[in-house]
Amino acid sequence: MRKTLVAGSALALSLVLAACGSGSGSGSASGSGDGGGADDTLVVGATAVPAGEVLTYIKDELAAQAGLDLEIKEFTDYVLPNTALQEGSLDANLYQNQPYLDDFNKAQGTDLVSVVKAYLPPMGVYSKKVDDVRDLADGATVAVPADTTNEGRALKLLASQGVITLEADAGADASPADISENPKNLEFKELEPAQLPRSLDDVAAAVINNNYAQDAGLSPTKDAVLLESAQDNPYANLLAVRRGDEDDPRVRKLVRLLTSAEVRKFIEDKYQGSVLPVTSG
Repeated sequence: MRKTLVAGSALALSLVLAACGSGSGSGSASGSGDGGGADDTLVVGATAVPAGEVLTYIKDELAAQAGLDLEIKEFTDYVLPNTALQEGSLDANLYQNQPYLDDFNKAQGTDLVSVVKAYLPPMGVYSKKVDDVRDLADGATVAVPADTTNEGRALKLLASQGVITLEADAGADASPADISENPKNLEFKELEPAQLPRSLDDVAAAVINNNYAQDAGLSPTKDAVLLESAQDNPYANLLAVRRGDEDDPRVRKLVRLLTSAEVRKFIEDKYQGSVLPVTSG
């Protein structure tokens, strides 16, 4: 069953976990512009890992010196952060890649834009049954993300090892219908991305987004049987805002901090290759 993006309802908003508070530090990254008073708080939505952790580091160590008052709201899914941004309860969000943002805008009629790429969280294949995706048994079930762009990304990752072959014109929204060769007769089970780690006991393998893998205690560099390469990878996570807010002084301060040497070192030290810094937007 192909799932499509749906707008969050008031009930779904109860899933949002707000993570805010005051934090300051003595980092050396700098910004310019007006100071951040209560009315100038930049409210940024994020999934907990790694986006929430990166933003918390900025809030605690760098934001005060840069004159940025930062509030972080954590979300447990991929739809609500964009819905909240479009509706104005967020000023920006950090968690998605460009193909996902493009697909969301097209499906929902929103007008959200990327400001800067921040880091790459490589997607991985995880399994309790095999140590190599090429060892999957005939007829094995593989769980993949149900949303359009992440499913296409997952299938492309499997195709990179010859497990399946996709049609030549299969794009970012590739689905099982675009598989031209499936020599192992694999079955694909489409699940909400947050459910994928919990499926590992029931399937031969699951292709899991980085943030949900780490939330579940999985190490992309140690536990994945196949991990995306950073080379020419279009799936770097980006800071998004409503169109027209790209030059908001608060947003520009956050952009400078996200791309600072301090944040790059934080990502390298904390994630040890499980999340990769991006040096340009």
